[in-house]
Amino acid sequence: MSILPEAAKAYIGVEAETEVACERVERGAARRYAQAIMDEDPIFRDACAENARYGGPVAPPIFPTHMFYWRSFGMPDPVQEHAHDPNFDGTAGLTGGLPDIEPLKHLSVLNGGSEMEFYRYARHGETVKLRARYVDIVEKQTSKGPIILVISESEFLTGDDELLLRARRTQIRR
Repeated sequence: MSILPEAAKAYIGVEAETEVACERVERGAARRYAQAIMDEDPIFRDACAENARYGGPVAPPIFPTHMFYWRSFGMPDPVQEHAHDPNFDGTAGLTGGLPDIEPLKHLSVLNGGSEMEFYRYARHGETVKLRARYVDIVEKQTSKGPIILVISESEFLTGDDELLLRARRTQIRR
């Protein structure tokens, strides 16, 4: 028996509006991120021989993905907005602008993993944009019963639309 509603398949190919990070790649934020991942490579600091081939100081490879967790001044805080919701899982507003898949909202969500393709480092001072879309929604049979896999893809680009990295995420719904 299939658990994948036909109406859910209509979301395949749906794209979110391109989102622009609220800040440019900033030296201090790149430094804190590099320290957090315990990689204080000199290419992340100041112009030096090691980063000359990248055009100067750069941020760590997947730093652009974290720039979209920040919010601009005056924007509502999703944690505060959901403070009294016992079902809030902390992911509000972190979908890259993709709409909820209404026919699947009643199902539990599990992280099915991520894949990243890295194209180039983001340079200090660059604008970063995010473009997301649903790539596929399929049903699979497992030893525990049927599951639905929702695959989305996010492209992180410079302000000039040069591809920095592509992230492919899988959600498991059951």
